[in-house]
Formats: sequence, structure tokens, C-alpha cells
Amino acid sequence: MHEDVERCVRAVQSKDARFDGWFFTAVLTTRIYCRPSCPVVPPKPENMSFYPSAAAAQQAGFRACKRCRPDASPGSPLWNERADVVARAMRLIADGVADREGVSGLASRLGYSVRQLQRQLLAELGAGPLALARAQRAQTARVLIETSTVPMGDVAFAAGFASVRSFNETVREVFHRTPTELRTRAARGQPTTGPGTLALRLPFRQPFCPDNLFGHLVATAVPGVEEWRDGAYRRTMRLPRGHGIVALRPLPDYVDCRLTLTDLRDLSTAISRCRWMLDLDADPIAVDELLRADQVLAPVVDKNPGRRVPRTVDPAEFAVRAVLGQQVSTSAARTLAARLVVAHGEPVDDPDGGLTHLFPDPAMLASLDPEQLAMPRSRRRTLISLVEALAGGEIDLSVGSDWRQARAALATLPGFGPWTIESIAMRSLGDPDAFIPSDLGIRRAAEALGLPTSPSALTARSTEWSPWRAYAVQYLWSTGDHPINLLPA
Repeated sequence: MHEDVERCVRAVQSKDARFDGWFFTAVLTTRIYCRPSCPVVPPKPENMSFYPSAAAAQQAGFRACKRCRPDASPGSPLWNERADVVARAMRLIADGVADREGVSGLASRLGYSVRQLQRQLLAELGAGPLALARAQRAQTARVLIETSTVPMGDVAFAAGFASVRSFNETVREVFHRTPTELRTRAARGQPTTGPGTLALRLPFRQPFCPDNLFGHLVATAVPGVEEWRDGAYRRTMRLPRGHGIVALRPLPDYVDCRLTLTDLRDLSTAISRCRWMLDLDADPIAVDELLRADQVLAPVVDKNPGRRVPRTVDPAEFAVRAVLGQQVSTSAARTLAARLVVAHGEPVDDPDGGLTHLFPDPAMLASLDPEQLAMPRSRRRTLISLVEALAGGEIDLSVGSDWRQARAALATLPGFGPWTIESIAMRSLGDPDAFIPSDLGIRRAAEALGLPTSPSALTARSTEWSPWRAYAVQYLWSTGDHPINLLPA
């Protein structure tokens, strides 16, 4: 996108918010970089330069605009739409892998050498993994500075900086203000939250339809792990250094996010996983435009445009829940999951609500005696095979996984058919083209709309919706009378 100069100039001149996160505009005269939608008067085209990432602009010596805050714009949808090594690397960097495991650990996860990975990221993004991780640390630091009263020394290390000096230098370089100046400026406009709680806004591209997104999460919520309370979806999260509780409330222009963490170093990872779960970096205009081209889907899309694909903050957790949901109702699946949680989940404290546990991890479930599981023998075999493969590292469902390899590995497990595999591909792996034609709700929607109802015929028909078939699933589900389509009161 950033290489198409004419298109970028048009987007900047029209202040088109759709392209926020797709590219960044650097102003050669002021040495500032902005979002395409920046409210200031656009510079002359000859004074514009375009970069594919905030990190690339920062590395070229530009600092973030104080008006439009380009460092906090929605992420590029490319990194969630693609399955190549650059997209997988970007998802892992967002998840904090580069900070936790270093560039060598990041490269190892992807099956590349450090040099190969560096070359590919530089070629496409104009910045290597260290610069990309540094840009993320700067944004994490800004969130902590502006939304909390955490001492600056603690902010530095929580954001992933090796020293207070590097923290101060980076903040001044990126934001052209000292950390103290950022906090003072933020305090004038809005008070910080109470101890232990961080409040922030999660931006997204319009249009945005929260009904199916939050409706699905709440309708399938596992008691003790998830709940709907006071207009917000709340859940526990297992994070690399501890755990957290998040409350997400949909608002017209952003999602209000309240985070309570046992370790502040998990902040950037928690934010990334919440954005991933809510599919906030999607490009709904591109998705809906393609689906509207089908005369059958067009009225459904026009009724409530901007639907997102509800994902998960924990891919392994959803895979287990997908197995529990095989051939049973939503209510029965929730009951089975709740029993696992009460018996084997890790207890947590939630003074603000009714959350009680973390969902048990694969290692815990793999150690269980199968006879303890109250489910049919064949289902027990399927579940134990899955958690053993996940615990042993034989199957990777993380945000950096290879979607084809993950599907192939799942297909080798007993009891894994197309419905389970594609459900996991859609919600754990985040494949935007995952499709579940055998799902009962999809078949009923197909019949009501005059589409083929057999899985093979519907799959053939769905090629017109590629590469957005996971979004077509959301629109097809919306035709039915089911709680997943309703934003709770």
C-alpha cells in the first residue's frame, strides 16, 4: 500500500480513516509522522513520504504526531489476513514473543534463521524485528504513563525496556515529550484509574457491528471464566508472566478496555490478545464489499454491516471447547466446560465480579485420568489426544502458527472432522477463509436463503466469498434466531 504514492496522497488529502494502520505519512518539513486521517491540514504531496509501519517511520528519524497519535492506530489488517512468514512474525511480535524470547526465539518459532527473518521484515516493512518490538514497547509505555500512577521506573521495566535510560530516550525520541510531560498532559484531560486497573481505548475501523461479536462470546461463555456484567464482557486470561482479568465494553467509536494484571509486563500481550479476540484490526469495508457482490448475501450484509469474527485469547482453550461442543447444544458444551473449570482450573480473585478460575491448560488436562471425564468414551479419547498433542508441542495453534500445518496435524487426531477443524481454524488460528458448511446453523441459513445445503455443494458455492468465508459465516449465522446474534442487555 505505502508504495502506491498516488493512492496514499488521495487517502491523506481526504483524511480517510479506513487507511489508518495501513500506512503512515511522514512529513519531510516537520519530521513528524501521522495517520492518513490526521485532522491537521495535509502537507503538500512533495513533502510527504510513506512508510508501512510506525517502526519504519521512527527508524527513519520521524516522531509521532501529538494530534492523531499514529502509534495508537488500528493495526494493519494484512497481519491477520495472511499466513506467510512476515504476517506470522508480526502477530508473534504483537504477542510479545520478541521481548520475551529475543529475535532468535522469534526466528526459531517461525523456522527461519535470524538473518532470513531480518531480511524479509526489512524488505516489506522497512524495519527489523528489534525496531518493531521497540515501537511496541514505546506504545506500551505510553499506555502505562497515561492511564496509571505506576512509578516511571516500574513503567520502564513493565514496558520491556532494559533500563530507565533507554526508556527515557525512546519516549522522548518517539513522542517528543518526556515521560513526565506525557503523564502531566494526560492528567489534565482525564484522571487515571484506581490502583491495579488500567483503562484504555481499543480503536477499530468503521463500520463495526458488536451484536454478533459480543453476543457470541456471551452466549458461549464458560461460567467462572467469562461473564457479561454491567454492559461489558469480562473474562480471565492466562498470560506469559501471570494472569489478568479484562472487561471489554463496546462503544460507538472504540472498545473500552479495563485490565487488571498480576504482572504489568504482560500489558502489551494482553492488549494484543484482546484485539485479536475481537478482530479489531479487520478491514470491514473490503470484506463487506466482496460479500455484497453476491446478490444472495447483499441484503444480509446491508442489514448490519461490519461484522467481525469472534476469536479467542487462548487458542488451546478454544480447541478444547470445540471438542466439548461436538454434537451437543451450546448449553451442554458450556456445562461440560464449566465442570472442567471447577475441577481443574486455577482459582483467581475477582473483587469486581463473578470470575473464579483460569481455564485449565493442556498440560493439566493431559495429566488427568480419562475416566474422570464425564463424557462418552470416544469424546474422552478425542480430548486427551488433543491436549497431549498441545502439551507436547506436536500441534501449534498460536498466532504465529502455519494454518495449513495446524489443520493437517489436527486431522491426524481421532474424532477430528471438518466441523471441529474449521471451527478451530476460524477462532483459534484466525484464518479469515475458514468455512464450516456442515454446521447446523449454516445449513439452516443456506436453506432459508436458497443456497445449496449439502456441505460439498455449499463449499463449491462459497468460493465466491473467498478469502472472507469466515465473515460470510457470521452473516449466515445472523439470519437465525439465536442468542449469539444479540448484544446482551
